[in-house]
Amino acid sequence: MASAAQAVLHRIFGPEQPSAAGRGHLLPRWIFLRALGLIYFSAFYSLLFQIRGLIGPDGVLPAQKYLALVMRSFPGWERFWFAPSLFWLSSGDHMLMAITITGLIASLLVVANAWPRPMLFICFVCFLSFVSAAGDFSNYQSDGMLLEAGFLSLFFAPRGLWPGFGAVDPPSRASLFLLQWEWFRIYFESGLVKLLSGDPQWRHFTAMDEYYQNGPLPTWVGWYMQHLPHWFQATATAATLLMELVIVFLLFFPRRFRLLCFWIVTPWEIIVILTANYTFLNYLVLSLGFLLLDDGHLLRFVPARFRPAQISSTGHLEQSPEPSQLEHPGPSAAEPKALLDAPGAAVSEKSETTRASFVAPTKGRVRNHLTALRRSISTVFLLWIFYATTAELLHMLWREAPVPFFPVAVLEPLRIANQYGLFAVMTRGRYEIEFQGSNDGQNWTAYPFRYKPQRPDEPPRIYAPYQPRFDWNLWFASLGDWRQNSLVPLTEERLLENSRDTLSLFAGNPFPQSPPKYVRAVLWQYWFTSMAEKRATGLWWKRQLLGLYAPVLTINPDGQFVAIQWPEPLPPHE
Repeated sequence: MASAAQAVLHRIFGPEQPSAAGRGHLLPRWIFLRALGLIYFSAFYSLLFQIRGLIGPDGVLPAQKYLALVMRSFPGWERFWFAPSLFWLSSGDHMLMAITITGLIASLLVVANAWPRPMLFICFVCFLSFVSAAGDFSNYQSDGMLLEAGFLSLFFAPRGLWPGFGAVDPPSRASLFLLQWEWFRIYFESGLVKLLSGDPQWRHFTAMDEYYQNGPLPTWVGWYMQHLPHWFQATATAATLLMELVIVFLLFFPRRFRLLCFWIVTPWEIIVILTANYTFLNYLVLSLGFLLLDDGHLLRFVPARFRPAQISSTGHLEQSPEPSQLEHPGPSAAEPKALLDAPGAAVSEKSETTRASFVAPTKGRVRNHLTALRRSISTVFLLWIFYATTAELLHMLWREAPVPFFPVAVLEPLRIANQYGLFAVMTRGRYEIEFQGSNDGQNWTAYPFRYKPQRPDEPPRIYAPYQPRFDWNLWFASLGDWRQNSLVPLTEERLLENSRDTLSLFAGNPFPQSPPKYVRAVLWQYWFTSMAEKRATGLWWKRQLLGLYAPVLTINPDGQFVAIQWPEPLPPHE
């Protein structure tokens, strides 16, 4: 009975076995891990230019203030679990940049396939350190997706300094499945929330009519897509629901259905990437989709001279000799006989044989114990993540499900077992917050943004997977009240001080000599221009000023910030 259980565990959590039909996943793993390294790189690269303005000591939401609040709430060691971050050591500018640059270098080494497991661990720790300390500038679903995929990849990546395709260390079935499971949940749970939210736009197939215009950061491709007829938008809405709620189930069907699923979903993801800047989110989902493929299928697209030496033309994994077979057992018959006939050779040979007979089993036992320990650790973590993610999914379908949620709550600070749900409710308008400065309270000059819409004649651009977190957060803030979005008045305060780090989040400083006397935040509503308007005026946007979003601030002679005008109630968002 015990041996049968061990066999089942080995089959699930042990490495894939070679397959004559080419059903292994060496090539998909290699592609996915290179893509994951690039996605990590994009995350750290964007932080390189933003992190001081976001959470630095002179930034909008300083990490040291956030961590101080956590410490007051959790005075004991619990604070380290609630906010697992290296920034507990220091949250000064030098530490912020050191962690970001470390993650940047580690991500490039992942791309280069150099010591992938430790490098992936460094990437995970560095990115988790930022997410745990960034407050409102983190905890997006995309951050959770990357941390979950990054953690699972610690068990999925091959061991070794230069593992190549990792033929001697194939991926375990459990780690492969959990990455595929994450891919499935991103789609399926997003489809579920669309139905469970009760948003009439999904029921009436109008969700895509203004989707390209009202999303966080549109693209110029989305501008053209917006002007396609309603029947196209309704078809796209139905296709989205069909894909997220039905087609993704092909993952659990035989091989040919998984391949079909990949070739349906992948073009859809590429269209999403071109029509909206969702940072690295869709790039990650696109990369996870490659794990639906196998070696045999991918080899069709690789010219013969570039095919990995470990995989034959049929996709069969060429087995490498076991390490024990590579060890030299002792003198062969071909060695000079004089060596054995030398004085003392018999005694020497006997002692060497005795030492080898003692050392070899010892090394073998140590290696076996280490392998068993490593597999036990991976088994515990992978089962735990599967339980937590399954419980989250079950909770979406059945709110009162009698499922213990303590194991789920324990993992929450690590963001490695998440619940997803994209576009549950479609936004019904595009609103933009704009910061303006003035020295007389009458003539106002706008601070130019780097990425989000502002000038009507400026086309929306494509820059994902780069993530401008400041611009991104302002879109979310525009949908609510300034009292629930402290980053807006805090940004006003930093602009009154001409904070260099905060100003780096903007495209320029209209008050380079000295800060303005007054700063305010106003709210605009934006629309795409029509085709006719674009041809006549060259404008991509038209906009209307709705009013003051947050209080107008100034600084008293004693250095205190004072509100001199409070916003009137804004018209309801339509």
